[in-house]
Amino acid sequence: MIGWGILGTGFISDTVAAAIQRSPGSRIAAVAGRDLDRTEVFRALFGGDRAYSDHAELLADPAVDVVYVGLPNHLHHSFVSEAAAAGKAVLSEKSLSIDMEKSRALVEAVAANDVFFVEGLMYLAHPLIARFVEILREGRLGAVKSIHANYAADIWQVVNPQGRGALYNLGCYPVSLLQLTVQTVAGQGAFRDRVATGTGTISTQDGNVSEAALVVHFGNGILATVQTAETYGMYPEFIVVGEKGSLRFLDNPWLPEAGASRLLFTGFDGTREEIVVESDADAFVHQVRMVERSLAAGRKEAERPSPRPADSIEIMEMLTGWEADIRRA
Repeated sequence: MIGWGILGTGFISDTVAAAIQRSPGSRIAAVAGRDLDRTEVFRALFGGDRAYSDHAELLADPAVDVVYVGLPNHLHHSFVSEAAAAGKAVLSEKSLSIDMEKSRALVEAVAANDVFFVEGLMYLAHPLIARFVEILREGRLGAVKSIHANYAADIWQVVNPQGRGALYNLGCYPVSLLQLTVQTVAGQGAFRDRVATGTGTISTQDGNVSEAALVVHFGNGILATVQTAETYGMYPEFIVVGEKGSLRFLDNPWLPEAGASRLLFTGFDGTREEIVVESDADAFVHQVRMVERSLAAGRKEAERPSPRPADSIEIMEMLTGWEADIRRA
């Protein structure tokens, strides 16, 4: 079994710990948090072996094979770098970081220490996304012409303001799915070949971007629009339109659950097909299984559709460029 070390005891760590519990190939070897009493409660709740108040003790624990960084995203680069230096595989929560300097430092530390790393865009490990990619590759849409994405959720009151707002808390989801879609239909490098213009609203309460929109023209001719907001919703939407028809998620693509998830193909010839993808687990359990498979195979990065470090960098480039546009306006 793989021994997990969990850094942080916030709500997202609860979710990942529960997913680890549900996988017979994994166990929680250690948990670290600033408040030892709270960390001990977390350990007992999820069946962890040891609780630490110092993350360095967790990183030195030989029973820890992989570290989950469930801390706020402005801290990701430093804790991932330390875990990599300790020789641990790493799953770090999204977004990769909050700027390109920290993002590149994180990826460079992982590469320098030759350890497995994956950003926690958990939905990409779910069978729903694998089926979505298959449909794109089948060519049923014909040449892709446009992509429309939106993710809005009323979370502004509960997020850490140091996480830099809607773009990095929510926008990373539609941008990562946009990146996967463009890469799938147009190849490596196609996502960077673009002209993009972003606009949005900066909150007067914390100075972060709270609502945003982006228009993108890719070099291959695909046009895309992306919107995100942390002030209203829950509203997820992702649609790919090609010369022959459209493909739409009927359920939230970024929170796929156990059971049935649905896609809708609508052909311009009048055909209509609801595509149902059955799964025995939610996206977080599939993410744990993906890490298990990767480590068993000796990989240093995940297999697509899950993000590789280079994909995570491309996603951050779009997010940070989008923010720069908003702040220049």
